[in-house]
Amino acid sequence: MLISLTVGKVDAGVAVLLTEDKRLIEFPSILLPPSISSGSIVDITVARNTASEASAQKAFSSLQNSILTTFGISSPSPPVLRCRNATQTSVVLEWNPIQLATADLRSLSLYRNGSKAGAIPRPMEITSTKISGLAVDTEYIFYLVLRTSAGMYSSEKLAVRTHKMTDLSGITVTPGFLPAPLRESLTGAVERIGAKIAETVRIDTTHFVCTEGRGREWEKAAEMNIPVVRPEWVEGCEREGRIVGVRGYYLNADPRLRNPGPGVGVQKGISSEQPPRPPMLQNRRTESQSTLPTRERQQAPNPLTQNPPSPGNLDVDRPAASPGSETGPAPPPPAKDTPAQEPGTPSTVRSVESAELRVTSPSEPDQDRVEHDEVSSDEDEEQRRKEPSTLGDSTTSFTEVAL
Repeated sequence: MLISLTVGKVDAGVAVLLTEDKRLIEFPSILLPPSISSGSIVDITVARNTASEASAQKAFSSLQNSILTTFGISSPSPPVLRCRNATQTSVVLEWNPIQLATADLRSLSLYRNGSKAGAIPRPMEITSTKISGLAVDTEYIFYLVLRTSAGMYSSEKLAVRTHKMTDLSGITVTPGFLPAPLRESLTGAVERIGAKIAETVRIDTTHFVCTEGRGREWEKAAEMNIPVVRPEWVEGCEREGRIVGVRGYYLNADPRLRNPGPGVGVQKGISSEQPPRPPMLQNRRTESQSTLPTRERQQAPNPLTQNPPSPGNLDVDRPAASPGSETGPAPPPPAKDTPAQEPGTPSTVRSVESAELRVTSPSEPDQDRVEHDEVSSDEDEEQRRKEPSTLGDSTTSFTEVAL
């Protein structure tokens, strides 16, 4: 298509062209011939370049596909969390390497029972962690939260239960310097209790067993704060059927600190019968069964009322008068049911109207005391006042209460 245009004005950058119907067109002056001036007529041919148009369209489509593939299809993956090992008080967790795609990493955090337990350092390098200080035989819920520039991604919740004290399957032993016989014995004991052996110190190693503290693995165990114990510790766990403390099994520990139990077999064979009671407890039980009720004790005969003392001679302990003395009449014979007082036994009267008798057998000092509260009636008191007092020159006979 050929178009004839008249140059109206030419500037340094733009030229004004006029059409036949007097329309103004601004045209770059750099595209005009150098000798063009005002009033010149130029012919411009206009045509569509389809080849160039197709090439440009193809390049644009390729750019769009590259952007979609890079940023639209690949995205960060949620972490995959799993349990590697569990003991009575610790849990070892591990996860797959973090996939960020084209996003930038912000943080990786571990949550326990809905609360943040801590941030994982160097998440692109570290893929495991150990949580200690847990309760025995308790269930915990763990999950990871990954924060990136493309968003936040959480792992599936993982339920882990710590072991009971009798479950030894979580123990992982790394042997150190050991003589050949001890190493074979250690291997057999570990297999019998259901534990595991790791040749190198790992994050899930629970105990380092050796007889001498030396070597690269021993140094690594010391750096990771792993207990270094003797082979007798594994034997103690096997003997008691449960995990035992390591305090008495350190390399430099005193063997007297060990407290070995009777063993599983002995514990299972313990009889359900009660052990025999000591003689003192048997006597006390017999005495408590033979003690009279309160009403019967109150109705028991009072030896004081059979031979009442005078009010002026209380708390007196005098020897009995001889048959030929003139001090007074002889004491009345004891009652049939009342045994005679043994010589050398002290007797003390606490009260007349309300007498409290406490007798302790000399041969049985640990027996309980028996208290008898006896109250005489008004008629007995009046009759006692009329009778002459014989307590001053005689010995009162007391009934020894058998406990």
